[in-house]
Amino acid sequence: MGNCCKNPSDSRQVADLAEILKVISEPNRLKILCLLKSGTKCVCEIQRSLKLNQNLVSHHLKVLRDAELIESEKLCQWKHYSLSTKTLTKYATIFNKLLT
Repeated sequence: MGNCCKNPSDSRQVADLAEILKVISEPNRLKILCLLKSGTKCVCEIQRSLKLNQNLVSHHLKVLRDAELIESEKLCQWKHYSLSTKTLTKYATIFNKLLT
């Protein structure tokens, strides 16, 4: 196993990363992250791009928000979503640490 996962903090990071990978393994959630890569989007833009009903898009956004992968801000009547670069950077760092 090498040096990987020998101390408790590494094991916790592996468990956290595994949970995030489960969240983003759903294709529509990964598509949402990809859409948000180009900037903030409102629900209606995400819905149109994915051609999904609003309830399903809202569900996926909630899961991504609960995992702190995206952030939301209410502007007028619409919520606008953006990537949480802090969280994504954290998990990219853990992923690289474990696998490179």
